[in-house]
This record gives sequence, structure tokens and C-alpha cells, in this order.
Amino acid sequence: MKLLTVGTVAFDDIETPFGRAEKAIGGAATYISLAASYFAEQVRIVSVVGDDFPESVLQDLTSRNIDLAGLEVKKGEKSFFWAGRYHNDMNSRDTLETQLNVLADFNPILPEAYKSSDFLMLGNLTPDIQLSVIEQMVGKPKLIALDTMNFWMDIAMESLKKVLKRIDMLIINDEEARQLAGTYSLVTAAAMIHEMGPKFVVIKKGEHGALLFEGENIFYAPALPLAEVFDPTGAGDTFAGGLMGYLAMTGEVSFENLKRAIIYGSAMASFCVEKFSTERLLNLSKVDIDARIDKFVKLVNFDSIPV
Repeated sequence: MKLLTVGTVAFDDIETPFGRAEKAIGGAATYISLAASYFAEQVRIVSVVGDDFPESVLQDLTSRNIDLAGLEVKKGEKSFFWAGRYHNDMNSRDTLETQLNVLADFNPILPEAYKSSDFLMLGNLTPDIQLSVIEQMVGKPKLIALDTMNFWMDIAMESLKKVLKRIDMLIINDEEARQLAGTYSLVTAAAMIHEMGPKFVVIKKGEHGALLFEGENIFYAPALPLAEVFDPTGAGDTFAGGLMGYLAMTGEVSFENLKRAIIYGSAMASFCVEKFSTERLLNLSKVDIDARIDKFVKLVNFDSIPV
């Protein structure tokens, strides 16, 4: 089945304790689509870049069966740019610079073929843009997932609440879930977010894994312990891409299948952090992915012992 992702395709300057990458390829839609491309029949991107964006990178994306008909290239303009520095714990970071450039007046128009996509992943953008994409869809996708952040909760909460009523799954981190619900308990936060609209709530906890909620059902997926993490940039988007790609591959939207999808998303995120930018996501094999999934299975598998 076909997955449509809407988000940024961008340049990043990244500094971590392991080094620095200048003008690296980044953006939510980039990471989501690359991760999803290992599973979905086809991934479609809606985004915008300037004419400074390398043709070679676009070729890399198309080589992964990623459809770029919805990627607008604006002549004479620069692509979105973000620069950040990670602290030693690799969990916190400082934003050093943000240049909206072509993103400042981004108004996504879906190609006709995209409007009937089976799955829709809305990357972190303004709630108004996310809602405009939903309203352009023809028929209801099997699942609409959305990512958002504290910034939109601060300045556009009412618009965000309108979008939440239209989606099936919200994917956010623990800090964002607490702010959105106004409570510290993640279990209580998930229940309150359900009431806002989403049937499924996925709460990312970085190196501590992720939680999936559907009503009274809860599933916890651990993160894979890694000896070294070189660059966490895009890990959350890669997680979402792996998750959505797996759902698009299987075509099944259920709590049980989402449990499997979250493990696949976690596996893809564990690859992402091993290299700077998208480098690790470009040349994975089925053997690589299957071996990583097996590590997750062994991490949580045990036989119950009668008391």
C-alpha cells in the first residue's frame, strides 16, 4: 500500500560529541520516507526545497522508490536550514540557527494521485498546514498519523486541537504529551489525548523506548542499547517512518499489528543514530533489518515461571 508523508526536506548543521556534519541532509519527510521505503509499496513526499538542494540527493530518494511528484523546487530560493548542538548526554540539544527560507510560505498542494493514498503521515509542521492536507484527501485513509511539538502547543493550540479531531494516531515525545494533556502521568496524559480525537497514542521516550496506548491497552517497546550514538537527529522521524512503513506493508490497523510496527520503527531508529544524517538509512539490506529485529525480540523475550 502507498504511504504519503508531508514534512520538511532540509539542510542541517549538526554538532555532537563525536564530530560535526555541515550542510547534512535532513528534514522530517526525508527521514520518514527513507525508513518507510524499506517496507511500503511506495512512499510519496509532499514538501518544498530551494534550487540549492542537490540533485544527487533527489536521485538517492527516487532510487528507494520514493515518489517526488509532490516535492516542489523553488527557483532562486534556499532550502529550509537548521543548526543544532547536542549535549554530552545526546538527549538534549541547543538550536543554534533556523532559516525557514522556502518553508516560510509553504502551501502544499497534493498531486491528484496522492489524494487517495492508503496511509498518511503528517510530519511536524503548522497545524493549519496539516489540516489543509487532510482536507485535500479523497476518502479516508486507513490511518492518519501526526507529529507535533511544544512550539505549536504554545502558539497554535486551538488549531492543533482541530487537527487532533481528524487523525487516528498521535506520535509525540513524553515532554510534549505532558504539556498537551497538562499532567505528569503519561497514562493519564494518553487517556486525555484519546478524548481529543486520536484512537492511538504513541509516546516516544528516546533512549528509554516508546509507549503505545489504545484505551486500556498499553504496550511498551524498549530502545536497543547501543555502544555508541553518533547523531540522534531524525531518530524520532525515522521511528515514525519505520512504524508507518510497516503498517503500509501489512495493511492492518490493529493494536496487535501496531505493537509489531513500533518494534520495526524502533529498529529503524537504532540504525539512524549510528551515523550522521541519513547515511545509515541509505544502504540497509533485508538481512540488516531482520538481524536488528531479532535483537529486539531477544531483548524482551522470556518464559514465564510459575510462582
